[in-house]
Amino acid sequence: MPKISDRGFRMPASPIRKLAQYADAAKQRGIEVLHLNIGQPDIITPQIAIDAVKNHNDPIISYSHSAGNLSLRKGLADYYVKNNIDVDYSNILITTGGSEAICFAYYSILNYGDEVIVPEPFYSNYYGFTTETGARMIPVRSTIENGFALPSIEEFENALTPRTKAIMLCNPNNPTGYVYSKKELEQIRDMVKEYDLFLICDEVYREFCYDGEHYSVMNLKGIEENTILIDSFSKRYSVCGIRIGALISKNKEVIATSLKFAQARLSPPTFGQIAAEALLKTPDSYLKQSFSEYKERRDYIISELNKIKGVYSPMPKGAFYSIVELPVDNAELFCKWLLEEFEFEGTTVMMAPGNGFYTGKKMGETQVRIAYVLNKEKLAKAVRCLKKALEVYPGRVCKDE
Repeated sequence: MPKISDRGFRMPASPIRKLAQYADAAKQRGIEVLHLNIGQPDIITPQIAIDAVKNHNDPIISYSHSAGNLSLRKGLADYYVKNNIDVDYSNILITTGGSEAICFAYYSILNYGDEVIVPEPFYSNYYGFTTETGARMIPVRSTIENGFALPSIEEFENALTPRTKAIMLCNPNNPTGYVYSKKELEQIRDMVKEYDLFLICDEVYREFCYDGEHYSVMNLKGIEENTILIDSFSKRYSVCGIRIGALISKNKEVIATSLKFAQARLSPPTFGQIAAEALLKTPDSYLKQSFSEYKERRDYIISELNKIKGVYSPMPKGAFYSIVELPVDNAELFCKWLLEEFEFEGTTVMMAPGNGFYTGKKMGETQVRIAYVLNKEKLAKAVRCLKKALEVYPGRVCKDE
């Protein structure tokens, strides 16, 4: 039998989805599974997007321009200008979700064996995207003790090698919820400029900064040609399924090169673009209400989790995720046990094992990532369920309180 590729063997399974089969089996047994494992919001999608798709009456569903519809790119440029990000539509490439934007950026700037420095823990798919290119991800560790603040610049510099090509950030951060300050970003800017690196930043969650303003890397002076911004409609407007993202850069060579990869996949989704363009007309009140809802959920669940003996989570500053330390011997086994062997009042909880957000085999072994994307009533059920589970879990570790 022919063998699959080495790349296929190296490609990691998603910690967010790898336990899905156990969740499916639990549901078949009649158990309600509360999904804290994945950033799928339960907030209602703006009706304007659904109506735009329903009312589309073109008799042919055709390809768009490989860079995306011009009207969408112009509308998105207006959105950025409104958010104090000075770009032109020619700086924007529409992609099939933010994931494709990251892949296009990697394909355009990385050679086989090149290295990307990323603060750890990181969004797990970054590792997968790096693996696809044949490049290497070099982690610089942040810690739960200081809320996952940006590691020191000295640590970044210690990670540099002749193969270092880029620094990758996520701001606000998935999975930690940390929001990098202007001062922290300026330190990264200085390093990028000194060593002539690319700076890629995923700013998908910019609308959800609860304890201060968001500062975009596109506003860092002196590295305009080095900067690549990643964006997506999915989380802002609760439209994960339309799969529309964007790659933004003032580096014309990056855009031109990414366009060649975009041409190879022909075009982004037609109906997704129709929905996305309509979403740009969403009233500001929608995002304000979403912001308030997520902030209330954050305040509630982090407070309640920290009341459980042996559990600790720092307060996230943005996005809708947090890394949570649990009093267990192995968080992945605990997450699997929750789905296979535990239920409380007909309910169990699904979380993402923390080790999938690190490169080291032992890193994050007692941590999980939670996504507070469920309403407050369901979050309360999840906390009660988790508390009961930890009281009876065979692999619980008793720590000094």
